[in-house]
Amino acid sequence: MKKKYVFLITFSGLIIAIDQVTKIFIHTHYQLGESTPVLAGFFNLTYVRNPGAAFGFLSQAHPSFREIFFLSMPPVALIIILLILRGVKDNDRWQILALTSVFGGAIGNYIDRIRFRYVIDFLDFHIKEKYTWPAFNVADMMIVSGVVLLLILMVFEGKENAKKVTSSAVDNAT
Repeated sequence: MKKKYVFLITFSGLIIAIDQVTKIFIHTHYQLGESTPVLAGFFNLTYVRNPGAAFGFLSQAHPSFREIFFLSMPPVALIIILLILRGVKDNDRWQILALTSVFGGAIGNYIDRIRFRYVIDFLDFHIKEKYTWPAFNVADMMIVSGVVLLLILMVFEGKENAKKVTSSAVDNAT
């Protein structure tokens, strides 16, 4: 088995385990809406149930639509990630890390959707209760980190390709 697939299985498994253990802790030790300040005026652990996607996207949609959408899309996304990973070179560690992060996070949240029909969120950042960030979880962190890393890699790859084209044009002109 290729190293990138071993890494995918291992690191995704770690992400899923950490995500699920933290969610189980919150689900069993907190009441819905209960909050514990960790860093006063900045960070709380708060039990939130998110029936939508990131930032509450589609949380107000009809429950039947939400359920079908959120139960069907993750498997499609996971298949797409596996197809993309297939074409990634074995030594492209950053892209493998990014895809694996999204993969593991997607499975972590999908487990919640299957079990509860919502996702458990609990990481609650805010500034003096005036400016709040929507609560999120470990799986969300990994998905966002993976996507950001993929975007950064795309920007750098675009710059490298532009340099190669420019260099080639200069060489051809001389």
